Amino acid sequence: MHSLGVRPASSGVFGSWGHRFALDEPLTPADVADLEGQIGAVLPEEYQAFLLQVGAGGAGPAYGVFPVRRIQGRWRWEGDGAELADLSRLAEPFPRLGPDPDLVRTLWEQRPEEEDFDEIEDFDDAIEAWDERWEPVMFSPDRTVGAIVISHLGCAARQWLIVSGSEAGRIWSDNRADDEDLTPLLDEHGAAKTFGRWYLDWLNESEQRGRS
Repeated sequence: MHSLGVRPASSGVFGSWGHRFALDEPLTPADVADLEGQIGAVLPEEYQAFLLQVGAGGAGPAYGVFPVRRIQGRWRWEGDGAELADLSRLAEPFPRLGPDPDLVRTLWEQRPEEEDFDEIEDFDDAIEAWDERWEPVMFSPDRTVGAIVISHLGCAARQWLIVSGSEAGRIWSDNRADDEDLTPLLDEHGAAKTFGRWYLDWLNESEQRGRS
């Protein structure tokens, strides 16, 4: 990883200024056991291997893999939005299905438009009232149980690693800040990306850029 970081072209890798291709020290098997004991869930196999053999976080896709660290005897992930994950509910299965599409469509159709208001203050009041209906549907904490925020892409766009349930081990994209929904991250063949594929794809792309 160090050799990649010193290549001139590697500075053009998106997000590299944040992690600078540095990795935290790997965890020990005892660390992983302690972490899993705290969260009450078994981490996906590929992510476990990363923690044990590569690093506890750092260089990776976008602005890097959020590091997991033990602070005052408690484990937690650190990064922009890491606190969105409810670590007390990681054993619960991640709900693959989103909110009722009819409800989402109805709410979206009712979203106020600024051009429909004569006064900006009236629009501000209307959009605030609409947000109070929209956010509990799209941003309910129940929608991300069984998952941790693993990386961010800036502008409140994030990626989640699913820990529990049928999607365990896979990466999901979160663009709800741009009025898009949570969706599985797919490869060029339409297959869902696991943590390992997500990381190796980034590494290959970074190495190719570093050679250019």
